[in-house]
Amino acid sequence: MKVGYARVSTDDQRLDLQLAALQAAGCKRVFEDHGISGTRMNRPGLSSMMRALRPGQTLVVWRLDRLGRSLNGLVQLIDELGRRGVEFQSLTEELNTSSPGGRLIFHIMAALAEFERALISERTKAGMLSAQLQGRHVGRPPSISDQDVLKANTDLQKESLKAVAERHGVSPRTLQRRLQKLRQTPGLLNATS
Repeated sequence: MKVGYARVSTDDQRLDLQLAALQAAGCKRVFEDHGISGTRMNRPGLSSMMRALRPGQTLVVWRLDRLGRSLNGLVQLIDELGRRGVEFQSLTEELNTSSPGGRLIFHIMAALAEFERALISERTKAGMLSAQLQGRHVGRPPSISDQDVLKANTDLQKESLKAVAERHGVSPRTLQRRLQKLRQTPGLLNATS
């Protein structure tokens, strides 16, 4: 059995063309999403369709971008369909995972998505390294300043860790981590004591 999925990004767009193509392709049931971007993979119609699909069925879309806009999201979704024994067909791109050629094209798409993720990761790491080399802090700002950690270190001679941490508005574990980090900086704690 063929199951269709149709989506439009805005409420003023119509599904007529997609619905006609899906019916002509033999879809017995069609799930729809109106006014929802393809970048979102948590759509009501898409979720209902995924729950309804059974092994041996085929999901049919008019075009790939109706299912999703992100290559990564598409690959994950089609991969999940394959694990569940559901075939996939895109009418416009003539992609059909029930044929060897269709599976090959899909695997090429998956490899491209993996390559894209690796490139993004490399660019992110390079940007972070560049920022660190320029002396900029990468990540969340510290919850307690170095100056307050030094003061807390002095206060710990008279008070409990819990009391000092509460006064500085951090957890005892956070204060311990920050003290340990400062203790690893040569001469910093000794210079202030």
